[in-house]
Amino acid sequence: MRARYRFSPHKAMQAIDWMAAQGAGLDLHMALKACYFADKLHLNSFQQPIFGSTYRAMAYGPVPMEIYEIIKGEALWLAEVGMPRLPWRLEGYRIVREGNGEPSLDRLAESEQEHLEAGFRRSLGMTFNSRTAATHGPDWQAAAGGEMRYEDMLDDGPDRDAAITFIRETARHIRL
Repeated sequence: MRARYRFSPHKAMQAIDWMAAQGAGLDLHMALKACYFADKLHLNSFQQPIFGSTYRAMAYGPVPMEIYEIIKGEALWLAEVGMPRLPWRLEGYRIVREGNGEPSLDRLAESEQEHLEAGFRRSLGMTFNSRTAATHGPDWQAAAGGEMRYEDMLDDGPDRDAAITFIRETARHIRL
């Protein structure tokens, strides 16, 4: 049985808003890879991701599908989080924050905030090509253009098999 998590749209919404508020010229590739880096870091540290998104192995790296839909403003996700509109707009590939209020990360635990910031800083410090290359690892390759598995995102190590068993047994019950 493959590990599947219940996606947390509230956490994703807050994470994108926070990244857009950093004034770093956020684009889709940077944001999506930051979420991937953050989820993978948190998964390897705590045996659960932050967002629980469904990752698709696309040509330019992993794409968290639900987060991508949220960034684009799909009405289903706006209704899910009870928002009439997004606090950002998409201008081509750029995510531009609207308004000047402080973003909130109150839905994210302290460890999740730390991993989000680490994932964002990593993504921000890379070029498009280096981000793409950095996300074409064994987990991306194993998906062969399809859905990626959280089990494949776990780093090699002596506890990897136990971690795989744990996430397979608990993922569907965890509320992120």
